[in-house]
Amino acid sequence: MDKLNALDALAALSQETRLDVFRLLVTAGPQGLPAGDIAERLDARQNTMSTNLAILNRAGLISRQRDGRSVRYAANYDGMRDLINFLMMDCCRGAPEVVQPVAASCA
Repeated sequence: MDKLNALDALAALSQETRLDVFRLLVTAGPQGLPAGDIAERLDARQNTMSTNLAILNRAGLISRQRDGRSVRYAANYDGMRDLINFLMMDCCRGAPEVVQPVAASCA
C-alpha cells in the first residue's frame, strides 16, 4: 500500500456510518452481508448506504459480490492488513516489542 491508498482508506473510515459499516462487516466474516441487511442493522437509508458502501469499496476496504438479485458486501481483510502494515511499518524504529504484538494480532 502506498501513501495515497492509505489516505483513501483513512478518509473512507473517517465518517461515522462508514466506520460502523466496516466494523459490522469485519464482525460478519468472509461471507459478508447483503446491502439491505447492512442498512437495516445500522438504521440507514438504502441510497445513503449505497453511497457509503461505494466509498469503502473504492478505498479497498470492502468487496462486493452479486448474489442473485442482491449484492453482498464483505470486509477486505487483505486491504485492512495492508493499511495496518502501512501504518506500522516504520513504527518506533522497528522496535520489536512494539511492532510484533500488533503484527501478530493482524496475522
